[in-house]
Amino acid sequence: METKYYIVARIDGDYAWLNRTDAEEEPLLVARALLPEAIDEGTRLKYELLQYEIL
Repeated sequence: METKYYIVARIDGDYAWLNRTDAEEEPLLVARALLPEAIDEGTRLKYELLQYEIL
């Protein structure tokens, strides 16, 4: 599995928009239930093995 790095660009209710920081991709809309509870706008995340982790 590939490791990907994101930053939380915007929180929109039960969803968060993530921007990839290590490659050029379209913003990703993710349900907040899949993300760590402590996220806020500007939080950096690592996605690996189907899980998001705060850096």
